[in-house]
Order: sequence, then C-alpha cells, then structure tokens
Amino acid sequence: MHVSNTRGSKIGLAMAGGGPAGAIYEIGVIRALEEAIEGLSFNDFNVYVGVSAGAFITANLANNIPTDVMCRAIVGTDPDDHPFVPETFLTPAFNEFFRSAANIPQFIFDAFRDYLGNHDDRTILKSLTRLSRAIPVGLFDNRPIKRYLDRIYSKPGRTNDFNQLKNQLHVVTADLDSGEAVIFGKNRMDVPISQAVQASAALPGLYPPVLIDGRFYVDGVLLKTLHASTILDSGVDLAICINPIVPVDTKTSVEMGYMKRGKLIDRGMPSILSQTFRTLIHSRMITGFAAYKERYKTSDTILFEPSKEDYRMFFTNIFSFSSRKAVCEHAYESTYKNLYQRREELAPILAKHGYRLRTEILAHPKLDLWKSVNLPEDVRRKFKKPHGSVTSDLDKALTRIEQFLAEKANQQVETETSH
Repeated sequence: MHVSNTRGSKIGLAMAGGGPAGAIYEIGVIRALEEAIEGLSFNDFNVYVGVSAGAFITANLANNIPTDVMCRAIVGTDPDDHPFVPETFLTPAFNEFFRSAANIPQFIFDAFRDYLGNHDDRTILKSLTRLSRAIPVGLFDNRPIKRYLDRIYSKPGRTNDFNQLKNQLHVVTADLDSGEAVIFGKNRMDVPISQAVQASAALPGLYPPVLIDGRFYVDGVLLKTLHASTILDSGVDLAICINPIVPVDTKTSVEMGYMKRGKLIDRGMPSILSQTFRTLIHSRMITGFAAYKERYKTSDTILFEPSKEDYRMFFTNIFSFSSRKAVCEHAYESTYKNLYQRREELAPILAKHGYRLRTEILAHPKLDLWKSVNLPEDVRRKFKKPHGSVTSDLDKALTRIEQFLAEKANQQVETETSH
C-alpha cells in the first residue's frame, strides 16, 4: 500500500553507495536534515531509491526505522535494534576461498591439456591463464547483510515484503550476465527486501554476486551513481539526493595534516585507485544532474555531498569502522554548515513544498549529535573504549594496513628525491 504526502508535494529520496563508511556518512546527513528542516521526516517520503550502501539506508527508512535509532545502532547502544557492527559487512568469504582452492587442481590439469593439444600456437604461460578462474569472486561474505536485515525487518511494524511497505522503495541492481539494470520494488516485487539490498551492495571483487532465481546480480552503481531518475520518473515534486563519494582536491591537505606532501601519488596505489573511482562515478552523476534540469522541469532536485576539500571522508578507509563515530559526527556537523551556507538557495525551494528551513538553528555553535539522539552521558563516555575484541582487532588491522601502505609510499618518495 502506498500513501501520499500530506503536504501536497510528492517527495522522493535517492541515496548513492560508498561502503560502510558511506552508509554511516549518509546517516549523519539525514539526521541533520531532519532536525534542520521543519516538517521533514525521512520515514514519510513517497518514494525511495537506493544503490549499494544507499539501498541499505533507504530500505531501513522505508521500513519506518527512525534516524535516531540508526545513529544509536552505529555505536551499538540501542537496546531496541541490532547494532551496526563491522562483522555484518566485513566477514571474510571463506566459502569462496575454499571453492576456488578446490578448483585449482582441475584448472591446472585443463591448462596442461590445452597446452599439449595446441603447443604449436600456445605457450605454457598462455595456457596457465586458466588459473585466473581460481581467483575468488569476492573477498567478503554478503550473506550476513541479508541475515541482519532479515532480523530487523521481522520486528512488529516492519516488513521484508516490498508490497507491504507504506511507500515505494526501489533497490537498484545490475544483472551480471546482461549488464542491464534491475530495480527491485519497481521491475520486480517478488524477492525479499533484504535479498535485494544484499544484491545491490554486491560490489564486484569485494562481494560475490547474489543468485536470485537463476540470475546473478551485482552492485547497481556499475550503471549509475544515484539513479535519481527513478524517483523523478515517478513524478516527485521534490527529490533529495545524497552522495557520500566525491573526488578530493589536495591543495590544502598538507596544511591540515592529512598528507606530508600535496600529491596523491605519494600515498601509493590505494589512494590513486580511490581517486580514480570517485572521479568516474562523480563525473557521471554530475552529467546526469545536468540532464535532469531539462528533462524534469517541474521537479526540484537538491543534492547533498561532501566538498572536494573534505579530507576526513576521502582519507577514511571506505571499509573501516574504526572511525565510524567520528564520520557520523562529521557528516552531521558538515551538513549543518552546508545548509547554512546554502540557506538563501534552499529556503525558497523547501518552502515551495511546505517545509521550513530552520535558519535560527543552523549557526548553532554547540551541535551534539549524540545528545540529539538521546544517548546518556555515561554511554557517550564509553565511546572511547573498544566496542568488543573482534571489532577492535578488525579496526586496528584495517587502520594498520592503511598506515603501512601510506608510510611505504612516503619512504619510497623520500628515497627517490634524496638521490
């Protein structure tokens, strides 16, 4: 069943991907927007569309999970919901590793058979390329994501059925074998919401494709960054879009202490790949937004994303939970700052659709996210302690890997410049 917005305007939400850190950033953003825009409730949008991490968040919102509950779940302190912990997203895909290892003998046999049967035009090295098939198709297991959502959607007042939601939810995936977009909740309503989100978040190389009715599905970001056209096509009057992934401009990164030098190449391959990926998906999104203005002339579209000088978001490992509290706080506070800077632009647009930008609170100097979601002082003090041994060890490992790669890159540059 679907209901209409009581304010008269039809409102939609589009959220992009960005891994666990991107999801945490998006939670901080929507919490700030809900506080700063009078009348806005992220559980009452007419239509939602999400890709990857954005699918995870929009599915929760469509399931009537409030923003304060999601904030508390980040730090694992909400007694009414399951905590948002790294084990859900970063469990090694042991089944993929075992499957790949078990196939190696057969691949070696096939490679030598291929070489012996075609030795006139094949080298042994060329035949051995068959071994590439033994590489696991995903580093992390995405089944815990589905199980997590199965549990929280089984609670009273929630549902794992697209047809039972009060408003529309569109979860974007890509069919691996055809390359076509499949939008669960729009093209297909017959799969559980949890499984659709699992498929939408299956970024190739990190998570294995998800098998649904004989077809394999992967992350919808391969096709578009936001898929905002999905909600605009449904006739929304106001589309709010949130994208956590932007390329960085390192001009002031040295002065702010994020880099020893102002060149990403000094940080090695991980930073180069991150910048490349961010640039590709962001430029594609900007191109799409330019087309929306002409194609959807009667609709208003508002985009929220980090600035290119937002070094905290760029230099936070996209799969690290070690700074999840800081990332959520940062998103919350920077969104308030963004709203204040854009108040003259945004206030008339929001007013047109029955919402009021609360300009009187935008410049508030003592923002406290955790107080706003009703966390007691004694709980806030516990944030400084490790959440648990598994979480702590995983956080430390991810952080050390990042630091090691950065240090090695810097050492190499220093050695080269000294000679």
